Amino acid sequence: MTATLQPDVSIVIPIYNEEAGLDALFTRLYPALDALSCSYEIIFVNDGSRDRSAAMLADQCHVRPDVTRVVLLNGNYGQHMAILAGFEQSTGEIVVTLDADLQNPPEEIGKLVSKMREGYDYVGTIRRQRQDSFFRRKASRAMNRLRERITRIKMTDQGCMLRAYSRRIIDTINRCGEVNTFIPALAYTFAQNPVEIEVAHEERFAGESKYSLYSLIRLNFDLVTGFSVVPLQWLSFIGVVLSLGSAGLFLLLLIRRFIVGAEVQGVFTLFAITFFLLGVILFALGLLGEYIGRIYQQVRARPRYLIAAVLDERASVVAQHGGSHLGASFPAHAQGIRDDDNASLPFASRGNGQ
Repeated sequence: MTATLQPDVSIVIPIYNEEAGLDALFTRLYPALDALSCSYEIIFVNDGSRDRSAAMLADQCHVRPDVTRVVLLNGNYGQHMAILAGFEQSTGEIVVTLDADLQNPPEEIGKLVSKMREGYDYVGTIRRQRQDSFFRRKASRAMNRLRERITRIKMTDQGCMLRAYSRRIIDTINRCGEVNTFIPALAYTFAQNPVEIEVAHEERFAGESKYSLYSLIRLNFDLVTGFSVVPLQWLSFIGVVLSLGSAGLFLLLLIRRFIVGAEVQGVFTLFAITFFLLGVILFALGLLGEYIGRIYQQVRARPRYLIAAVLDERASVVAQHGGSHLGASFPAHAQGIRDDDNASLPFASRGNGQ
């Protein structure tokens, strides 16, 4: 595969502490893409890995410099921010996201590319015979149903990151400045002709999932609060119902006092009602806090992520093939030499903060 100025397909892969499985990923990924008979580029985004992932990616850039780029973030910003950093660097007409754990086989990428060529602008995926724990599958299914009710975004399998997007959708996503987002749902809101297909699913090749239970809960909060105000509307409805119920209970107790007389037997019932209302109030404050916190993060307008360096040897590869217009094809920041903490990494170019 020779270097091309604008590939047909861009593959964006976020990496976080994946050294145990990177060699297996490289072994399967490149042959699968070479078999597509189209030009492609692979953009690895190192999301602040603390193991040897960055060094292994740099070595791979030497092995396949014609199609490989590596974006090094200066910290751990999370999977979706890493993917957004990859989107900013991508140039292909079709952009495919893929996890590095090999649970979604790279060999399935061809199915997505073929479906995109049928005229769809967004291809979602459904994991066939999902290789996850029983609890994980049930929890995911429950969150899918809750998310669909709240956001009206129909995704059968929201947790599968093997997805394909058109250039138009990627350019639209790149113009968004959201601090907290969920990329598949965001892309779905921009899609004009989406479709879903089934893909194979395998057990994780090595290591453990980087998503803890807390991370999954936070991710679903981002999804719900980032794409709908229905929770606030539900909260208002609950407030109205409780207000009417409280007024009815007050009238009942007032009438009972005149008919039966004063009594203390119902004091524990009143305590229970009071604690219930306090719980509702605390929940309401927490939900409002989620929305307000996101507004606060957004109005600060801080960079969503910072790129420490971009490893790219494609310019020299194209030059070896007689390319004389590299200045128009490769940005200046992808050709310089970085002399800070990444100086030990070969051909590390200075990146711009995003």
